[in-house]
Amino acid sequence: MHPAFSVIFLTTLIGAGQGLFLALITGQSYAAVQLLPSQDSTQFYGNGAAIVMLFLIGGLIASFFHLGRPERAWRAASQWRTSWLSREVIVLPALMFLVFVYGVMHYFEWDTVLFTTKEGAKLQVTLVVGIIGALATFLLFLCTGMIYGCLKFLQEWHSPLTVINYTLLGTASGFVLATAFANHNAPELMRFFGIWATIITIAAFITRSASLIRNSRIKAKSTMQTALGVRHNKIQQKAMGFMGGSVNTRDFFHHASAILFKSMKWVFIVLVFIVPVIVIWYGITEANTTVLLTAFVIQYIGLIAERWFFFAQANHPQNLYYQTI
Repeated sequence: MHPAFSVIFLTTLIGAGQGLFLALITGQSYAAVQLLPSQDSTQFYGNGAAIVMLFLIGGLIASFFHLGRPERAWRAASQWRTSWLSREVIVLPALMFLVFVYGVMHYFEWDTVLFTTKEGAKLQVTLVVGIIGALATFLLFLCTGMIYGCLKFLQEWHSPLTVINYTLLGTASGFVLATAFANHNAPELMRFFGIWATIITIAAFITRSASLIRNSRIKAKSTMQTALGVRHNKIQQKAMGFMGGSVNTRDFFHHASAILFKSMKWVFIVLVFIVPVIVIWYGITEANTTVLLTAFVIQYIGLIAERWFFFAQANHPQNLYYQTI
């Protein structure tokens, strides 16, 4: 498939925002049961939610560049009964609303303790809102992943690993950013988020590697013979059938050289998984916010490459008709 950069930025930006929001909720949950020290409501959670909103809004803006008629974008939600894209269009604004409410409540310290256990654990209203937001976050990961995972004719995408990888890669990106954010606003939480960022990144490496191995072993269900309805063993295409290009030749193939395509896989493996883990622990050792932010930027650049490869690797069956250009 032809990688559309609007979709690449959409999925990577909202993924980082979702991951950061999950990191904030994780930190508050641990603090609620006294496993972590409590943090300033405005400085940490309020500002953190504002950063999440920036990523989600950035992803939403990027999505409009993928629309032929942006003024009709609202119609995308009309098929929610059958379309995962429509469900994503509904869940994303719902998540943004919950993040906004969560951030405003923390920023202005509009919070109430609903009850306290004998051990001292507290359930706050903001935590309840955050947990609902976390559920919406996972639902959005599901919707985004299933847009591609539900397509049976694209064998590279039609796997549970698609949803798993979208979830883990976005969450890893958010936790790496949370590590840098914590070092600046709550240094005592830096190592906590760094450990989780490393664990999730390693988990993402395992599942993404599994998808690469799976895709390398796929046996195509469609062939030149099945495409033409001819059983002859020696069918060779000499031309695409017409003189100029069309949507078939532009949107269903990446048009990159074989060297670039193969190189992109190793680029994202190094930038998403290997380098960020090394840099993040150097940053933790030095307690350096700049280094930790560098780890996030490196990983995000790698995620752009990973998402490009994800789209480019999918081989649409229609290419059997238009493979020779």
